[in-house]
Amino acid sequence: MSKDSSQVYSCDIQVRWGDSDRLGHVNNARVVEYMQEARSLFLIEGAASVGAAPRAVVVRKMDAEFLRPITDASGPVRVDVSVVRVGTSSFTLRHVVKDVAGNVCATGDAVMVGFDVRAESSRALTTAERDVLTRYLSATAPA
Repeated sequence: MSKDSSQVYSCDIQVRWGDSDRLGHVNNARVVEYMQEARSLFLIEGAASVGAAPRAVVVRKMDAEFLRPITDASGPVRVDVSVVRVGTSSFTLRHVVKDVAGNVCATGDAVMVGFDVRAESSRALTTAERDVLTRYLSATAPA
């Protein structure tokens, strides 16, 4: 797991035997789980990098595009996570899933919202969260 000079968080995720469907392809729901696993690691490690504990966030919206099949031989897959947008209480993460040969197999964006567990409502992002997110803000992010 690393942060490289292009401001992208990357981690490798093993393709598990049970992830495949009857066609021998990783089921699309599992690909979304790979994105979730990478996103969780990004948020945990990002908070730790500024000496903070991760705060609660929830998925508001997510979309995924499946571009090529992932098979058992495709792994481990690499999931790159970058930040597309940072707002007051929400942010958008982009996930790019690549096979072991570097081919892009799937992409997906997730709109995440800071969440106050006690009030069960959205909350403003903290300064620490904004600092981490800004570090990974894509130079090609839409305005």
